This record gives sequence, C-alpha cells and structure tokens, in this order.
Amino acid sequence: MWSAVESFFERLAAFGPHTALAEDSHELTYDGLLAAVTSRSRLLRGLGAQRVALALDNGIDWVLWDLAALHAGLVCVPVPGFFSAEQQRHVLDSAGIDCLIGAGAPGFASVENDIYHRTVAQPAELHPGTCKITYTSGTTGQPKGVCLDLNTQLAVADSLVKASASREVQRHLCILPLATLLENIAGVYAPLLAGARVELMPMAQIGLTGASGLDLARFLQALHTAQPHSLILLPQLLLALVSAAERKLPVPTSLRFVAVGGGRVSVQLLLRADALDLPIFEGYGLSECASVVCLNTPEQRRIGSTGQPLGHLQMTLAADGEVLVKGARMLGYLGEPAPQGEWLGTGDLGHFEQGFLVLHGRKKHQFITAYGRNVNPEWVESELVQQLPIAQAWLHGEALPGNVAVLVPRFANTLDAQLQEAVDAVNHGLPDYARVHHWLRAEAPFSASNDLATANGRLRRAALFSHYQAAIEALMAEGVHA
Repeated sequence: MWSAVESFFERLAAFGPHTALAEDSHELTYDGLLAAVTSRSRLLRGLGAQRVALALDNGIDWVLWDLAALHAGLVCVPVPGFFSAEQQRHVLDSAGIDCLIGAGAPGFASVENDIYHRTVAQPAELHPGTCKITYTSGTTGQPKGVCLDLNTQLAVADSLVKASASREVQRHLCILPLATLLENIAGVYAPLLAGARVELMPMAQIGLTGASGLDLARFLQALHTAQPHSLILLPQLLLALVSAAERKLPVPTSLRFVAVGGGRVSVQLLLRADALDLPIFEGYGLSECASVVCLNTPEQRRIGSTGQPLGHLQMTLAADGEVLVKGARMLGYLGEPAPQGEWLGTGDLGHFEQGFLVLHGRKKHQFITAYGRNVNPEWVESELVQQLPIAQAWLHGEALPGNVAVLVPRFANTLDAQLQEAVDAVNHGLPDYARVHHWLRAEAPFSASNDLATANGRLRRAALFSHYQAAIEALMAEGVHA
C-alpha cells in the first residue's frame, strides 16, 4: 500500500515547477502541491484521524485534502453535494467518519478552519487495502459504499493518460463534482500523472446547481475562461454544448478531448457533435471497477459504441449478454463480503462490434412485452430526451401489447401536438417493438422531492410505475394515444 503511494507522489514530483492546480488567480506548481499535501497530511495524522470525509465544493482545497488523506495512509470518503441531507448523514455514519472537512454535521466538534472531529466507538470494518470509499446513488434511498484500493484507481488513470496521449492534453477543466469518482480519477489523477494543469472552479461558477440544474451562460463562460483542452461531460451537458454550438454561441476552440459518459449517449447527438468538429469520445464505466472501463479514442473510435476495453482489464459477455470485467474491481461493498471469482458482473447488457462495446441498458431494467420482445428502456428514453420538447422520459412496457412513455415537457407551454411530433420523430428510427406506442404527459418533473428520481437524476422506475400504474392501465384500456 505505502509503496504505491510513494510511487504516485514520486511521479508527481518529476513535474516540479510546472503548474499542477489552478483556481482563479491561485496557482500551485507540482512542488507547491507536494509541500501543501505533506503539511496537511501531518495535520491529519496529528488529529489522529482514520477516516476523512470531504464535503467541499470543487476547488484546490478539495484536491489537496484528497491527496493528503492518501499521503497519510488514511481512508478518504467524498460526500456528494447532490446527495440529500439524509443520504449525507448515512455516508458519515456508515463509513465511520471521524474527521469531516467542509460544513459541520451533528456530533462533530470544530477543530479548525472547516475541520471537524468526532470519536467513533466501533467503525465499520473495511476491506483490507481500502483507501477510498465512493458512494453510488443507485436507485434506492441509501447509497452503497464501494471500497477501492489505490492500485486499481491508478491503473484506470494510467490507461486514460495513454488513451488521450495523442491529443497532448495540457489543461483539464473539472466540470463534474470532484466527489464523483469519474472526475476524481479521470479529471484529477490522470491529468496530474500526465503533468497537466487541472483547472478548478466552484460548481456555481461552472453553472451547475444540485443534480441537474444548468446555467448555460455560466457554463459557456467557464469554458471561455479556462480554455481547456479536455472535459468530462454527462450526456445532458454534451447536449447543452452541442446545442450552444449549433446556435453559434461561443464554444472554445481549445478542446482536444471531450469524454462523455455516465449514461447512454444518443447516436444522433454524437453525429451532431461530429458535424460541429467537436472532439467527443464516448466511454463507459462503473464505480465498482474504479470508474472507466471502455473508451473511444482518436485512434479507435466507433460512434454508437462505448469504445474498446482499457488496457489494464479484460472484458467478456455472459450467456445472457451481461458485461463481465476482469482485472479492475472493487475490494467490495462496505459492510458486505468481498466479491468472489475473477469476473465481476456489471449488471449491464451489451454486445461487441469489432471489439467495440455497444451497451443495451441495465439488466434489471429490461422489460419483456406481451409479444415476447426484450426492450431496454434507457435506449428509447435517451432518444426521446434529444427532442427539444421533451425534458424527461420514462418508458414502460412489461407484459403490455404496446409501450407507454410518460413525458415531462421541457417548457410549460409545450403543446401535446409538439410532444406527439417529437415521439413520431423518435419512432421513425426505432424498430416496432421498441417504439412509443402510447404516451402520457407527466404531472410534474421526476425529481428527488417527489421520489420519482434519485438525487443525481436517475429514474426510480418502481416508484414511477407505482405512481402512474392506474393511468397506464386506463390508457391501455382505451387503446388510444394520449
């Protein structure tokens, strides 16, 4: 464990005078970064901390405390700001946090400058080698802790450095919350291992609020200010970027490598990006494999796929099409036994096309129509939300003769006729069994406040079915479109 940590910081030291981190006018060279990390590491050890939670906004401080915990041999637990207060308390308690950096919480006593401490009598037992616990929001109320060691995280980071090497990325702007494992590894560790400059801004300055709020003007201003070579975007952020470029709004010409992941990306959206010469590379990953497992690259790219497996792992398919990964895995979920066997089931279904992984959707989300056809709703939903009138969509068709979509209009004054036109446009490119045969207008947006989506925007499918079951049954009884 310690040798891996030593090796990591030795690699960073090689870039000595180059700028490592930048936030507004505050810059730190690699030498300065190492000095700050060493000082903070000493402070954490002096406090007797064992498990450190980070509840900070994006910025240099977040990165320094993350690296300080690593340097001190402590366990770091990022606390996502988009989690609810109840979920954040669950993270602190289930992980046995004794040191909290950021906003205070009940039971913690202030030590100094946003550092809080408490005594934990019997902290949960960790899988040996754990240095980071990342919490996945999933589709249930309480997130699960994924225990990761350093070697697995660095293997991902190294593979990403190699995958983007030809684009000579020297400046990366962190767009996603640093508490998101994807940005933590691909947006901080990978650029640092490459000797690049990591640009950091508070989330409000980037234009992101909560789990899904976006101020487009601020987002574009942040890109203009940083002039980054690389970004990591979620599908909705890519949609915003592409739409802005199509409207001739200023999009930086500095971009060399824009990775997109975290959800299904519409082929139509990727083609729109290509038409604008935006360097978009779709990938796929999961926390249980320390984030990225597949990525399209400038040398190996296939639109409609999530790319080829990264070099540090192997991938195959189970008999039912489930994607299995070997060589990059978590130590285990917090409080659960370590996974057995060499291959880790991802829960995602897919197939390979000339070595490129094409995903179909989540195994547990797939439904079977009354005609015996398997449908992965994420595929259809991702196409629906590409249409301007549709902000959110949920597709249901289990044991039904026709699929039903519940649609959230993007604008309050969106007409039913406009929604129908959008549905027709999507249906034109889908096989019959996957089309939207009927649809309903949603009563309200799907959100954490009405329990129809998680805090980070993922649909709660069971809750949606329960909420709209009666309306769907009535609609199917009529047998007509909404």
